[in-house]
Amino acid sequence: MTRLFRILPLAVVVTAALSVSACISLVPKSKPVNLYRFGQPLSETALETPTGAVGVFRTNGAFPREAGGDRILTITGGKAAYVAETRWVAPAVALWDAAVVAAFDADPGPTRLVARGETAAADYILRLDVRNFETRYDRGPKAAPTVVVRVRAALVGKGERQAISERLFESRAEASGNRVTAIVPAYDRAVADMLGQIVTWTNETAKPAQTPGPAA
Repeated sequence: MTRLFRILPLAVVVTAALSVSACISLVPKSKPVNLYRFGQPLSETALETPTGAVGVFRTNGAFPREAGGDRILTITGGKAAYVAETRWVAPAVALWDAAVVAAFDADPGPTRLVARGETAAADYILRLDVRNFETRYDRGPKAAPTVVVRVRAALVGKGERQAISERLFESRAEASGNRVTAIVPAYDRAVADMLGQIVTWTNETAKPAQTPGPAA
């Protein structure tokens, strides 16, 4: 069974004065932490994908603070907790950013993400706000949970103030059991499905800029 830590609303710091008359080693014992990651590695075929014709600059979007760190967030009814003795290998928001870039790089569609230094080459601006990134125990704390990822995507044309298209995406992946080794693959599936939807929508929505014809 997955062990959980409750999230406390307030951090309580207790200080104690220790009086020692000799040199004593005070090294606390701690259990080892297991590290995991989500997001599929970039395939070799992605390196051979032609550069897309439509440049899209991805601006920084929101990510839930409670889920953006290196701990795996769980929701059981109205209670939130973190999986004990388990961490993402990096903050979830950093792994998410890497997964977004890898998804666009691996797709042969017309759009490509442009780097911050080449924003002049962007035809559109893409904002992805992650609304939910969590493990939900909707059927009780002992049942296999479901990973839920919900993202609001907005695509803005270059020089425009309002989004030309926006959409709320959701992906759910049920874990095969109530254990960390089953929950992490569910994150992989949910993120892969989510990014597949977003890349497809971006390819369909972002059109190449019209090149003016020669003057008559």
